[in-house]
Amino acid sequence: MNDSLQLAPEWQVDQWFNTSAPLSLAALRGKVVVVEAFQMLCPGCVSHGLPQAQRVHQTFPQDKVAVVGLHTVFEHHAAMTPVSLKAFLHEYRIGFPVGVDRPGQGTPIPLTMQAYRMRGTPTLILIDAQGRLRQQHFGQVDDLVLGAEIATLVAEAEADAVFAQPGGEPAAAGCDNGRCEISAA
Repeated sequence: MNDSLQLAPEWQVDQWFNTSAPLSLAALRGKVVVVEAFQMLCPGCVSHGLPQAQRVHQTFPQDKVAVVGLHTVFEHHAAMTPVSLKAFLHEYRIGFPVGVDRPGQGTPIPLTMQAYRMRGTPTLILIDAQGRLRQQHFGQVDDLVLGAEIATLVAEAEADAVFAQPGGEPAAAGCDNGRCEISAA
């Protein structure tokens, strides 16, 4: 197993939209997780980040890839309330789950944003099926690049599932840095 990959920090969310129950990274294990961290008043988020997240949500099978929005407000707090966010999500027809990042204490930077050391919005985060942080992009990401990154993580998850079959081969620890490792069992 590649020890340099660390588990992604759990989200600290005060409220969820577009889901009947709160989400957690632990509950999403087994799926590749695509997180779009955004602010509804961020031009790059509205013109690029959120539309791209919607395309990912529509393109990849939901049993393999979970798309989650994280409304992480670090400026204009009075304007970007959960009430405003609810209307925004309806108007922009955002159908995937969106969590409201918990405000920081004594700082304008929300807690999940701090935990991931985000530089701003939009930030796109890829978490593999084992819950490990694999990519974090600040700003725009090309659709083809993102699609290739997601497809690679899905293929890794499928390979790991094959190797983990009872009586089968040892579980693959993952492919990274031009090599694929098999964990010692």
